[in-house]
Amino acid sequence: MSLALHSTFAGVLASIPSPTVSYWDVWPGIRIHFYALCIIAGIIAATFLTNHRLTKRGAEPWVVIDISILAVPLAIIGARIFHVLTHPNDYFGEGINTWNPFQPGSVWAIWEGGIAIFGALIGGAIGAYLGCRWTGIRFWTFADALAPGLLLAQAMGRFGNWFNNELFGLPTDLPWGLEIPSTNSAFPPGLPEGTLFHPTFLYEVIWNGLGVIVLLWLGRKLFFQWGRLFAIYLIWYSAGRIVWESIRIDPSEIILGLRSNVLAAIIGVLVGLAILIVQTRRHPGLEPSPYQLGRERTDADADVQSQNNPSDFVDVSEPPTEEVTAGATATSTAPTSEDGSR
Repeated sequence: MSLALHSTFAGVLASIPSPTVSYWDVWPGIRIHFYALCIIAGIIAATFLTNHRLTKRGAEPWVVIDISILAVPLAIIGARIFHVLTHPNDYFGEGINTWNPFQPGSVWAIWEGGIAIFGALIGGAIGAYLGCRWTGIRFWTFADALAPGLLLAQAMGRFGNWFNNELFGLPTDLPWGLEIPSTNSAFPPGLPEGTLFHPTFLYEVIWNGLGVIVLLWLGRKLFFQWGRLFAIYLIWYSAGRIVWESIRIDPSEIILGLRSNVLAAIIGVLVGLAILIVQTRRHPGLEPSPYQLGRERTDADADVQSQNNPSDFVDVSEPPTEEVTAGATATSTAPTSEDGSR
């Protein structure tokens, strides 16, 4: 979409327009939100990249699918729970529909929006741990393989906020200010029409995109195993979120004088540093295998696929003819009739 031009007393400034459509009605009663498509596209991209990285480490191709079966749903559930808990005034209180899923505004209505990435990280980590136990993949090997793809998925998902005209920052007169219609419910009251805002979605897209490049480069170093690359991901992503969250103006629960997501991002940095320090002390050497001890691949050295293995077919050849030794006594006799004739 081309940049819109706005004349000001200082000259002509470029700005970023907001999309006027955020969904697509494909059938009566069936609506596809572009935000959901952005998230799905991010999940697919992360899956392909993680599969490539795991396979290079020696894991079975597409074992990431088996892990994702548990990790993705639990990440979505965790994201919703975290959002609800950090926005209690939106879901709990007198006159608010909290539990009825057939009425708008319930805690179950994830289709109305409302997910939090830090909740997704917690839920996804639980699901990934269970999936790794199931498949035999080392959890930290999977986490390191996932880190660049996860950051890529988050960058792609942020375009959903752009389509929704949401989660923008403070007013700005910078050339890349974001246009938000004054009719938008999130438009701050008292500001004149045409006010531009910091495009925090774009800041995060750029920051995460750079992070993908950094993580892919660091991932080539043997030092960044045993979860250390995932630790760098946590530090990188969370450090950026501290900045973007600090200039956002959407309502948020305040905890210890900080927006809830700022506090969560600070914790993310600290957790990343803790993982980096602890894993470096516990595992100074290299990972012996992407698999847990005793769960290694059994087909790694196979030369043929099972469908080409002759042992899988029934032997229909004639049985070997046994040699008869001269003078040997017969072990069977010809059948006789009732009168004794042969």
